[in-house]
Amino acid sequence: MLMNENSRIYVAGHRGLVGSAIWRELERQGFKSLISRTRSEVNLLDSAAVQEFFTEAKPEFVFIAAAKVGGIHANNTQPAEFLFENLQIQNSLIHAAKLAGVRKLLFLGSSCIYPKLAPQPLKEEYLLTGPLEPTNEWYAVAKIAGIKLCQAYRRQYGCDFISAMPTNMYGPNDNYDLQTSHVLPALIRKFHDAKTGSAATVTCWGTGTPLREFLYADDLASACVFLMQHYSEEQFINVGSGSEITIRELSELVKRVVGFSGEIVWDDSKPNGTPRKLMDSSRLFGLGWKPQVDLETGIRLAYEDFLAQQPRGK
Repeated sequence: MLMNENSRIYVAGHRGLVGSAIWRELERQGFKSLISRTRSEVNLLDSAAVQEFFTEAKPEFVFIAAAKVGGIHANNTQPAEFLFENLQIQNSLIHAAKLAGVRKLLFLGSSCIYPKLAPQPLKEEYLLTGPLEPTNEWYAVAKIAGIKLCQAYRRQYGCDFISAMPTNMYGPNDNYDLQTSHVLPALIRKFHDAKTGSAATVTCWGTGTPLREFLYADDLASACVFLMQHYSEEQFINVGSGSEITIRELSELVKRVVGFSGEIVWDDSKPNGTPRKLMDSSRLFGLGWKPQVDLETGIRLAYEDFLAQQPRGK
């Protein structure tokens, strides 16, 4: 079942980094009946409220981009919230979609679902083949449960529920809070603050040696809409850029884009996280989708968005 311009499409988490990008992409492609609800309108932790909303709004297609997210520090300090809230959000949405007869649903996971020391690049079949990275296992366990719930509803009830696993995301509407953000937005914030504060140095966590892959949010959004139209399998599918960069190289790139002229200091007492995390996106690329935004262009666009969020005159 394909979406058409009049299909009723609900984007859960439409104000976040990924959800807002999916919303922009759907609008760009001419879809007219988009459905959104803010947290104050529907509490996704409340299953009864979510079911009531589905009954009233009657969405035909659902993108689940709503989640409690954060970087290493946030995951380490709030394990209970990361596990409970993400389980509750996705259980409420997936079950309500089944009860309401939603035609198709796309659940978004995270590359942290893979074992810490899985072979690289990460293939879909490596799921559950080894221990997770301890710094974000709570979030990962919740996301794995979401994938499995979609598979179970597909197998038992015939629901057309699919899952996609994006690599590290960045772009407009990102979270730049240094306590809870992921590495790339955190670096943008750090270098910007150092530049405006005329600091001599910026301290970055770890050794700078881990390798990471990044995908611009609007590229992920185009992949999600593409998958909703062209993919219908129980196995989840990876969504990445296909290229990787060391955290040290990334820091130098952000430093250049932001225009910070000082030095970078590495604090190796802080954790590195997973040593390498590159997705094997060959299944998706084989279907005919490819990313369009290179990393430097994407970082420049993200920095423009960050500056637009700052109070005037600051």
